[in-house]
Amino acid sequence: MQDISSKRNVRNAVISARDKLTGEERAVAGRSLRDALLVRPEVEMAASIAAYVSIGTEPETRSLLFALWKRGTYVLLPRLLPDGELDWASYEGPDSLAPGPYGLLEPTEPPRGTAAITAADVVIVPALAVDRTGMRLGRGGGSYDRALARVGPGILTVSLVYDSELVDEVPAGPHDQRVRAAVTPSGGFRSF
Repeated sequence: MQDISSKRNVRNAVISARDKLTGEERAVAGRSLRDALLVRPEVEMAASIAAYVSIGTEPETRSLLFALWKRGTYVLLPRLLPDGELDWASYEGPDSLAPGPYGLLEPTEPPRGTAAITAADVVIVPALAVDRTGMRLGRGGGSYDRALARVGPGILTVSLVYDSELVDEVPAGPHDQRVRAAVTPSGGFRSF
């Protein structure tokens, strides 16, 4: 059952803990996450991957995006629409990003539509925490829950989180979507 107060408390605790990480700790974690994900067979074989550009103290994704793009993977990144839906456009290297709403960096390529995520072989989604059943806690806007609802059951959906953010349970409601895996800097890849 959804408990908005519980979600808010967990979000605040995670954000506070992230704020205490040094830049070096975040950089080391980002490299570990990138390396653990890049060697996964599902990722190595993926022709198309939907991902996101990390901001602030989120686990770093920029080097992951660049590595995927350089090896020829078609990378889709989100563009936040005014109604909270996510449109998708291709990533064409670091210079193909521009500032978007809420401090986000978004692709400047032509939009492909909200359904473009359905063509991805792997979907990497942000999370503040993921529990041991794959339930993820996002920032509260529901954009990724709506996007994940479009993804087929055989597609790998994975969140990148710091070690302390893989928890026993996160508060969840009926609209919240699970991911099929999480990657942590120390624990590596974990399927649910």
